[in-house]
Amino acid sequence: MVNLKKFGIVLTSSALTLGMFTSVAGASTFANEQPQIQIQVAETEKVFTKNDLIKRFKELFPNKYDFLSNNDFHMGSGYYYSTDKEVRYNLSFNKEIDGKYTYGSVGFVGENLELENFYFQPTNEKEALFPAKVSKEEARKIADEYLKKFVGDGEYQLEANPYNYYPQQILTEPIRYNFSFTRTKNSVSISDQRIDVTVLGNGEVTNFYKSNTQKAATFDDTKQIIDKEELLKKYKENLSINLQYQIDYDYRNGDRSVKLVYQPSTKVRGVHALTGKWMTANDFSEEVPSKTKVEKISSTPLPPKHNGVTLEEAKKIAEKFIKSKSADIKVTIQSINEVENYNGNGQSVISVDYMYEYRNGGHGAGLIINKDTGEIIQYYNIDRDISRQFGEKPAENKLTQKDALAQAVKYVKDMIPSYLHNYAMPIEEAYYDEMSESYNFSFPRVVNGLLVIGDQIQVGVAGDGSLNNLYINYSEIEKWPAVDKVISEKDALTKLNNALSLKLNYVKQENDKEKNHYDIVYVPVFNEDMFSYLDANTGEWKSIEIGGSPVVISHPWAEEELNYLISAKVLEVKDAKSFNGDASISKGEALKVLLNSITYFYDGMYNQNTENMKQTFENIDPKHPLYSAVERAVSMGVIKPNSKTFDVDSPIKREELSTWYIRILGLEHAAKHSNIYKLDFADAGKVQKEYIGYVALANTMGLFKVEKNQFNPAQEVTYAELAVSTILLAHEIAEKRNEIRY
Repeated sequence: MVNLKKFGIVLTSSALTLGMFTSVAGASTFANEQPQIQIQVAETEKVFTKNDLIKRFKELFPNKYDFLSNNDFHMGSGYYYSTDKEVRYNLSFNKEIDGKYTYGSVGFVGENLELENFYFQPTNEKEALFPAKVSKEEARKIADEYLKKFVGDGEYQLEANPYNYYPQQILTEPIRYNFSFTRTKNSVSISDQRIDVTVLGNGEVTNFYKSNTQKAATFDDTKQIIDKEELLKKYKENLSINLQYQIDYDYRNGDRSVKLVYQPSTKVRGVHALTGKWMTANDFSEEVPSKTKVEKISSTPLPPKHNGVTLEEAKKIAEKFIKSKSADIKVTIQSINEVENYNGNGQSVISVDYMYEYRNGGHGAGLIINKDTGEIIQYYNIDRDISRQFGEKPAENKLTQKDALAQAVKYVKDMIPSYLHNYAMPIEEAYYDEMSESYNFSFPRVVNGLLVIGDQIQVGVAGDGSLNNLYINYSEIEKWPAVDKVISEKDALTKLNNALSLKLNYVKQENDKEKNHYDIVYVPVFNEDMFSYLDANTGEWKSIEIGGSPVVISHPWAEEELNYLISAKVLEVKDAKSFNGDASISKGEALKVLLNSITYFYDGMYNQNTENMKQTFENIDPKHPLYSAVERAVSMGVIKPNSKTFDVDSPIKREELSTWYIRILGLEHAAKHSNIYKLDFADAGKVQKEYIGYVALANTMGLFKVEKNQFNPAQEVTYAELAVSTILLAHEIAEKRNEIRY
């Protein structure tokens, strides 16, 4: 069918679940850079041209994109994946319209060129900013219609509680309604087949993605399923739980916190609805799997590889490690840098970036070395994948999982000995990645005899025994919660049993690649929320904040704007009753709101715990809670270091806020010439001379509300005024397409 001519490689970031099962409370996943190998097609029985794809695109979207000519389109090479032989084609487009660029891409799959994915960046995104022209309910109807148009005879149902991938929403970006639909068969959800649709606030559909487009699949019959209550009783009788530490990371300030939770054993992933067999990671079992004993990789601390390394020594370590097996590949180290506070742990590491150069191109890669121990703590073996481009075949003799584990242990003992007394042998079965043809093992961290959810060593071993990847996740925690105040395991088990329900799903086993069969399985759901967990100290169910339910406040004329800022995580309000929208806002708080409105800013971004940290103002040192906000504002030119101190606690006045806005818009050079501006306000004389140009421009753009021809330049800005004016500023930024991107 396909004559293979060459391989191509595209790096993508994919989440690899090796630890906890995500449908149980306190699920844990971690991500690492993994290559997804695209096999490029040079010759097929049916070859599509760019004109074929453009014709198909216009058939799918009649009269929608007639402003695009054939020259605006670009076609990519056809390709397929090793696990899915369906040939795919990509078509992208871009065009300048009235000084603004629009661009997008569309992906087709199969001989009928079915739509697999679509992305569109319109020029009129300002129309989709807050306030939205369409409600979420109206957007849902638009998504439903879009779904019906492109999925053919498939049946899909909307997911009630999809994961929120966007925890913060800046105001210069359009409102996006994200909908996830799961495909169903016999009214039962198919776990790995879904469609994601994004609708903008103006009703424009800009994203469409259909996962798992394989057609030839078989499904268990639903007519002979065992009674749900019978299996629920069986599940409760065999439910086992573990007391574990759970690490929560706050990306906004870099803080890590630890809590004790009770976690259901993840040895059981569900129960087969036809046979009653237990579903494990790789198979079905008559007997309920027993708990795996926690066994540390090393019972005692081992000495590190080196007692500290210099940059030159790190270079030599890397050179030995990254040598290519292929004579057609040249490896060149591009840079070596020391990084302080790596991963927010206060750790010093050395980052080595290198390039694999080969005919017709090259590929960059990198590894991380612990400066204190000389141990490689992050690595991915891309040489193995690139070598296939030159005809190297995968190893025929593939290791068993047992042998691969033994090889993984050898690697960690040789490469990272100083870490091993903190980690245990794998509790879970290995995940076998078909793309990289490797076994992936997760070695969990152990503290006070308990497993730590969120910290692990990830090791990938290829079928020929070579190291595919290694990554260490280690959180520096000063004090771990004591276990003497938790509720008893008996009480916790009762609470989990009371919260347990079963949901019917079609699930395909990971090792079922050829038959492509879906088993019908009851999977566990606790507390009707896959993102909840049982707090071991209080015995209460709590929800992992993923979007969450924001505080809702009331205000006579800025209620909608204030609540939008709160829901977008721009403004933090903990107590709705005590919040006063008419209260004056301080310069420091105004800075944070402003930065959160127009940039993806977080409190800890400038705090790297280095000795030579920049400090612009004498009273705002790195330990100050507003240090990051102030330094970010200085770097952006929003505030000027014209004095030794900056009073973050004093209220900000309207004329000074005008200055901040005009600087953000990049118009300061024009605003400085105060003599060319004439203010028509009745209180124009009250505007200080250095602010005249800024106030004039801000007023011309309508950024401030003016009543009775009074600008009130010295009036203190309230939360409500800041909310309204910041949204107007965001519209102005979107109109000019000059978003702050740093």
